[in-house]
Amino acid sequence: MARMTLKPIIKSNICLNAHPVGLRGLVREEIAYVKSRPRLKCIGNALVIGASTGYGLASRVAAAFGAGAATVGVASGRFPTAHRTGNVGYYTTRAFEEEAAAAGLKAKSFFGDAFSHEIKTACLDYLEHEGMKIDLLVYSLAAGARKDPDGDRIWRGVIKPIGRNYSGLTVDVANAGLKPLVLYAATAEEIESTIKVMGGEDWELWVRALLDRGLAAPGMGTVAYSYIGPALTAAVYREGTLGRAKKHLEATAVGLDGLLSVIGGRAVVSVNKAAVTRSSAVIPLVPLYISFLYRVMRKRGLHEGCIEQAYRLFAEKFADRNAPLVDQEGRIRLDDWELREDVQAEVGEGLELCLAGDDPDCADVREFREEFLRFHGFAWPGVDYGADVDIS
Repeated sequence: MARMTLKPIIKSNICLNAHPVGLRGLVREEIAYVKSRPRLKCIGNALVIGASTGYGLASRVAAAFGAGAATVGVASGRFPTAHRTGNVGYYTTRAFEEEAAAAGLKAKSFFGDAFSHEIKTACLDYLEHEGMKIDLLVYSLAAGARKDPDGDRIWRGVIKPIGRNYSGLTVDVANAGLKPLVLYAATAEEIESTIKVMGGEDWELWVRALLDRGLAAPGMGTVAYSYIGPALTAAVYREGTLGRAKKHLEATAVGLDGLLSVIGGRAVVSVNKAAVTRSSAVIPLVPLYISFLYRVMRKRGLHEGCIEQAYRLFAEKFADRNAPLVDQEGRIRLDDWELREDVQAEVGEGLELCLAGDDPDCADVREFREEFLRFHGFAWPGVDYGADVDIS
């Protein structure tokens, strides 16, 4: 058993360690929220790809503690050593399994590369052994790279604009301030590589694998998470490499919807609200936008975190998998409150002043930093961060 005092180690908006006590608090807080709401219906057995953090973890919590579902999660887990903590996914998954066991809920987790044949096979072998068929498949994978499961090539995702360079400001999480940023336009190879990592190809492989093994229950629904965002962030998101990958994901949903129709199933993309996650913290401009967005939405009583969004998805938008509430392009819109005209107008005014250097509070991004730290187990009330903690 290794014990140490933990302080956040942040480099380039990436937190390199995690606090197990705080992350247990995060999982318990999400569980408490779901249990305080009306019970969810019609989820059944759920498989969550990317169950470590953010929307994936929240989806697993909602399915298990909101509907009593048996859950299987595929997570990115870096195990602790004598001198280094595990990652967020290791501690959140362990905490989830402990809480599920205490509640009498079936839960199984697989740590590893969700893109690989090995993890897919291990996961499906388990389902087959347990006699489980999946009613709900959630695809919430956020990765920076993907190894070709059939070869040695590694594709790497990049966060870049397309067709032109971009310069502006973004949040410096370590110092709770702002810093200048320059991004150069992506090459054709970088665009294609980003689509390979963050597009819909692997989602389709998971769905086909379940169907091929006869492990998709009749009427199985599957949802993958996407983001569009406002015009304010379009240059670095929707019109950039990330947006190109998300468009591929959304196009994949159309093909999967047809594929699943033979068993009465549905495939849909849920466009979610901007949230403080490990992924969003490294997307240029987005953390600054989120800082203003959270301030405005909280003031208007519209703010949602990942768990509130996941619950609303299954309670309202995807409650009936045969008739999800979608827009004209077949997408669920959980960003509906974020993109309200009044919200975006106020956020836009604040950002415009900030980027012009006319807002003295612009560099005050403590709220984003606090959320970011909480996401890694730090800055939780009631936790003694001066005390040694067991990191095993």
